[in-house]
Amino acid sequence: MNVADSTTVDPGAAATGAARVKLTEIFVSIQGEADSVGWPTVFVRLTGCPLRCQYCDTAYAFYGGEWFSLDQVLERVASFDTRHVCVTGGEPLAQKGCFPLLQRLCDAGYRVSLETSGAIDVSNVDARVVRVVDVKTPGSGEVARNRYENLDVLRPEEQVKFVLCSRADFEWARDFVRERRLHERCMVLFSPGYGQVSPRDLAEWVIDERLPVRLQIQLHKVLWGDTPGK
Repeated sequence: MNVADSTTVDPGAAATGAARVKLTEIFVSIQGEADSVGWPTVFVRLTGCPLRCQYCDTAYAFYGGEWFSLDQVLERVASFDTRHVCVTGGEPLAQKGCFPLLQRLCDAGYRVSLETSGAIDVSNVDARVVRVVDVKTPGSGEVARNRYENLDVLRPEEQVKFVLCSRADFEWARDFVRERRLHERCMVLFSPGYGQVSPRDLAEWVIDERLPVRLQIQLHKVLWGDTPGK
């Protein structure tokens, strides 16, 4: 997919009349982030992303992948026998088939979360899905792609995530949270950029500023390092 594209086009959708999604991988692991951290979770990683954040740890999902029907995805997810499912990417909402996939997963009784870059409209996502929405900092290289109106539709049980690449990023995010009183709308997550900000330093900055945010460290990377499929 070209970096400028906002959606992944399914060449077979018109012919079949059925929604499909292009998948990079489906696997079971421990959720390492957000409010469901620690739970065994099935990750459904869709292919493609219109952003190029400098810290991205899933660049292998930008290209390639294989097309699956929604029935095939549901069958694969069911084989792992877990309650929690996370749809991620890449940027999953870049595929139109992501929206009916989320609905189907909710209909099947899973606790479904969505990890999204915040650059695409999230208002049409099934209301049963817990949306985890990024706000891109200047250090990401993609701050201009933020769709700030997404923040206005979030519910208290949902989350906004800032990945911080430096002290300057921290100060930018601190001011953003305070000025918008974002913590009064939903949970705010501050995460250190892997290998760029010390988790201990970030913890001390949060404490010193008495920020109403939740520090998160990517648990899966503590357990397995920067390993795809974990």
